[in-house]
Amino acid sequence: MRRKLLFCWVYLLALQVALAQPRLEFDGQVSAVGSYCPENQFPLFSGGRYIPELGYGVGLDSGKAFDLEASVNIAGSVFFQPFDTGSWNGSINPYRLWARYTGKQFEVRVGLQKIDFGVATMLRPLQWFNQIDPRDPLRLTNGVYGVLGRYYFLNNANIWLWGLYGNEKARGLDASETYAQHPEFGGRVQYPVSRGEIALSYHHRTADARLLMDAPQFAQIPEDRWGVDGKWDVNVGLWFEVSHIRKQKDLGDLTNQTFLNLGADYTFGIGNGLNMVVEHLIAGYDSGLLGFGHRGHITAATMAYPLGFFDQLSALFFYNWAVGDPTFFLNYEHQFKALVGYIMPFYSPRIQKGIQENDLVNSISGPGLRLMLVYNH
Repeated sequence: MRRKLLFCWVYLLALQVALAQPRLEFDGQVSAVGSYCPENQFPLFSGGRYIPELGYGVGLDSGKAFDLEASVNIAGSVFFQPFDTGSWNGSINPYRLWARYTGKQFEVRVGLQKIDFGVATMLRPLQWFNQIDPRDPLRLTNGVYGVLGRYYFLNNANIWLWGLYGNEKARGLDASETYAQHPEFGGRVQYPVSRGEIALSYHHRTADARLLMDAPQFAQIPEDRWGVDGKWDVNVGLWFEVSHIRKQKDLGDLTNQTFLNLGADYTFGIGNGLNMVVEHLIAGYDSGLLGFGHRGHITAATMAYPLGFFDQLSALFFYNWAVGDPTFFLNYEHQFKALVGYIMPFYSPRIQKGIQENDLVNSISGPGLRLMLVYNH
């Protein structure tokens, strides 16, 4: 009887999709980047990327809809020493590939997708499922394979549930990779409060710490992580974001990791409006639960100022208090008729702990200059 009911439901959904008016879109993003960093072995870098995207959507009855998205990341790059040696790299990988069914107060999305939540902007304890680098103006990140369901209540509260499988790379502030052959699962509850919101998150995965411990018995380590975050608008934006990660095998000081972010932002009434964001991250590592036997402090700040309708100037600053070496990134953005251009002078130390470097944006140490052109079609 249950199989017949399921068959009928699938048949009716397929019939609705067939009878409704579909929407088919094709767009994409082309980017070209070049940089010069004299202190590197290969001081010159040049790269290009094309992310074509195909979207399909169809509206169903009673406010329901079905849509698909598929995109590919086609990239090539070269590091080189002029007239001497170089290092080439090229790849073609799936970027997004998901299907989604939505209603008035819910959505279910299946496939290779981006999952992102939390209130922090630069130093992000809850960056569990992506690799967004705060220095990247394009916000590129690899996705994860899984199922995500969300339900939205009328008072703006919402519930997230997810299950992941087949993902092995380290993400965000992960100390180790994931054992891809075991499923991951978790959820999040977000609730509105006076002048803000607060949320509780949980995730379980199986970690693969063989690269850290150099021993086969550390291939499969059950890991639980909890997160709490909240944000309030009291003229000044204020927030906190906490994540605690506990592994169920003894990895010494990496058995427990705790990250606490405190942040604030404010737009000053100077000229066109100067927005400033400041965050401080406290990271603790200990063999004991919630311990801070080894801890570090990182401070980050950004400033953004619109020079006009087509120009914006922004700056990003990181300071790792243990290393004592700052990171600085200046970005001038100009909107052309069909292109967006970026001029980015920077300084990046060789040790960049606490910055969520991703696989799609190369990280270069020392002083340097980066130029980028982006075309969206």
